[in-house]
Amino acid sequence: MLSILKSLLHNVGVTIMGISLAFVGTRFDALLDVKRFQSALTLIGGGLLLVAGFLLRTWAAFYFYKYQMKVIVLAPQRMLITSGPYRWSRNPLYLGGNVLIFFGAALLLGSPSALVITALHLPLVDLFIRREERQLQRTFGEQWLQYKQRVPRWI
Repeated sequence: MLSILKSLLHNVGVTIMGISLAFVGTRFDALLDVKRFQSALTLIGGGLLLVAGFLLRTWAAFYFYKYQMKVIVLAPQRMLITSGPYRWSRNPLYLGGNVLIFFGAALLLGSPSALVITALHLPLVDLFIRREERQLQRTFGEQWLQYKQRVPRWI
């Protein structure tokens, strides 16, 4: 039960970050005189992406807390998680937060600049993921290589 609570609380912060990034995008829109967009479709789509991202991140974070590991660390983890959402994506935390939550928030606030900022930061996230993957290969060797062959980086 504590793992679920910690997972939920952890991801409230990520959701706030996504909404904050979208808000910054609206300020850029105003500064650059870029017209914001809003329709029922973007509101529904943005809301669905945001909720899906939150739920995916919560599910993924749950596995870290279940095994008494920290979600955000620079050092390699002590075990390789391959169950739950990690069966379909090697990076459900990034997929849920940096993709779904950030794009969802940008759509909800109707900010073209937030969409661009989100898209532009993804190659940086990918570089970070590749660094993590090198650490995982050094730490878990053949176990990592087999997992990497089975499960895609994103989806």
